[in-house]
Amino acid sequence: MEVLDLARWQFGITTVYHFLMVPLTIGLSVLVAGMQTAWVRTGDVRYYRMTRFWGKLLLVNFAMGVVTGIVQEFQFGMNWSEYSRFVGDVFGAPLAMEGLVAFFVESTFLGLWIFGWDRLPKRVHLACAWAFSLATVASAYFILAANSWMQHPVGAEFVDGRPTMTSIWAVLTNSTALAAIPHTVAGSFAVAAAFLVGIAAWHLWRKRHTEDEHRPVWRSSVKLGAWVGAVSFAVLLVTGDIQGKLMFEQQPMKMAAAEALCHTEQPGSFSIIAVGDVADADCESVKTFNVPALLSFLAHGDFETEVKGVDDLVVEYQERYGTHYPDDPALGELAGKPIDYVPSLPVTYWGFRIMIGFGALGAAIGMVTLWLTRRGRIPDSKWFPRMALAGIALPFIANSAGWIFTEMGRQPFVVVPNPSGVDGVWMFTATAVSDLTAGEVWTSLIALTLVYAVLAAVEVFLIARYVRGGVEGVLPDGAEPGGDDDSDDDALAFAY
Repeated sequence: MEVLDLARWQFGITTVYHFLMVPLTIGLSVLVAGMQTAWVRTGDVRYYRMTRFWGKLLLVNFAMGVVTGIVQEFQFGMNWSEYSRFVGDVFGAPLAMEGLVAFFVESTFLGLWIFGWDRLPKRVHLACAWAFSLATVASAYFILAANSWMQHPVGAEFVDGRPTMTSIWAVLTNSTALAAIPHTVAGSFAVAAAFLVGIAAWHLWRKRHTEDEHRPVWRSSVKLGAWVGAVSFAVLLVTGDIQGKLMFEQQPMKMAAAEALCHTEQPGSFSIIAVGDVADADCESVKTFNVPALLSFLAHGDFETEVKGVDDLVVEYQERYGTHYPDDPALGELAGKPIDYVPSLPVTYWGFRIMIGFGALGAAIGMVTLWLTRRGRIPDSKWFPRMALAGIALPFIANSAGWIFTEMGRQPFVVVPNPSGVDGVWMFTATAVSDLTAGEVWTSLIALTLVYAVLAAVEVFLIARYVRGGVEGVLPDGAEPGGDDDSDDDALAFAY
């Protein structure tokens, strides 16, 4: 394999793994702060127990997210130094802001929250919960602003062969970022909601034939998770439609690939599912089940507008950005070769549908679980907990598929040209990689993959351990609010 392929595999593996932690942390941190708010306002011990239990799982996931997230920024200097040199003047600002938010605000207030039980006044302690949870959302905002600049560069001018930032405000209010942020946050709440529903439903089923003093905790968690999941999916549909219209305008090749739309259509039909091999750009052997004119509506808001296909877009891209890579030895086997402007059609086509389908199925499982447990009922069948637990995975898969579609759909660009932006502010992925040998990248790829596999085993073990332990396993010596719960050992027990 070439250095470029290895570098992309490494970044893909580490990024997808890291992003498994990110949405759960974002969604669960806000929900835990909401649980604690309900306890402070009502004094209901049920909400205190919910805060303790779900907060414990949040801490395990947060710790793993921090560890795996650090590697992401290191890779810009490891395998993607040419990219870093090109975009550093613009990309550095939002990343620096994210670092300040993540490591100062999040970490400080999370520490105060962990060790502040029965040491800080209730409302001050609650404020710490909201501070770190909202800082987590703000941290995601800055990361998404940086990523959105790669998808749609703005607020920059081309100086001495590199983009130079002219307005941080333009970068932070990029139309692509403003569409991506609510979509990503809604996806994070969908993940957290399924997490609540799956675990709480399993606890309800496990102790269905016994008296369980914590049953109100699990019922409230199922109810909260199911409704949050349903609302999140509705928001995802609205924000996804906004994103789709922007993509048709800013990255038409990505959306044509998402539909395996090889030939221009007027009006464009939306493909529900394809039968056949979509790997070839001509798509002649593919049969699709379509909804007539729906793609034109998704792209432009009407049922008549033309939607350009891959064939016509390739010609446009070749006219604007060239037909061949530079004849530079640093590009390896791609030097002087024709540029393939068509993303991987199977990845974009099926990734788009997995994102939508699995997200919808996850929300549906949450609502079905809520219905089956209404009025104190708990199904006796073994399929009930299996369905609920399987539902946890669906939003995770949908989120990952969405990001894989977003990133791989913009190939062969690592910085996508802005159709109405500054000339020259774009970069091919092939020219962004560091001057490394294949052996060097193989070494880091294998090492990081092995380390991440170990971390995955550790997280699964810890999450499973505390889930099985239930509420009793996270309350220090069975302490309840207002009890004797102020020893250092108790605080550390909650943290670790």
